[in-house]
Amino acid sequence: MTIGVGDRLPGANLMRMGAEGPEKVALEEILAGRRVVIFGLPGAYTGLCSTAHVPSFIRSMEALRAKGVDEVLCIAVNDPFVMRAWGETTGAAEAGITLLGDPGCEWVSAIGMEFSNPDRGFIRRCKRFALMAEDGVVMVWHPEEGTGTCDISGGESMVEAL
Repeated sequence: MTIGVGDRLPGANLMRMGAEGPEKVALEEILAGRRVVIFGLPGAYTGLCSTAHVPSFIRSMEALRAKGVDEVLCIAVNDPFVMRAWGETTGAAEAGITLLGDPGCEWVSAIGMEFSNPDRGFIRRCKRFALMAEDGVVMVWHPEEGTGTCDISGGESMVEAL
């Protein structure tokens, strides 16, 4: 079942690189009492993710903060090593975007956004989406309808929705 407006996001242990290496991050702790934007995408270093989706949020960071967003999270079905390197390569980390991996696709699956496309090498990946949650409850939900675009799930669309 896919989440929607008014739903509480499920808890999850996502992954990031810490000072000592890979570490688990409790999503519910990040969300508690905060206004957080989360965007999900198929994978680090993939074409549209690198050239359009992440850059749309980099461009929108100042406007999102002005709208009261405490943190912006990018989630992909990748390991924390790849997410850290990709955040550095794209400038997302420098812009203040928190990149988290869901390497087993558990959280992505729990919110109903898992897909596979073996012809493209994508097995258990994340469909494109963006959401804004307040204290863990979805207030804005922007799932991307098609493939090959990040119009509704992009940073500018989230700014407009807020």
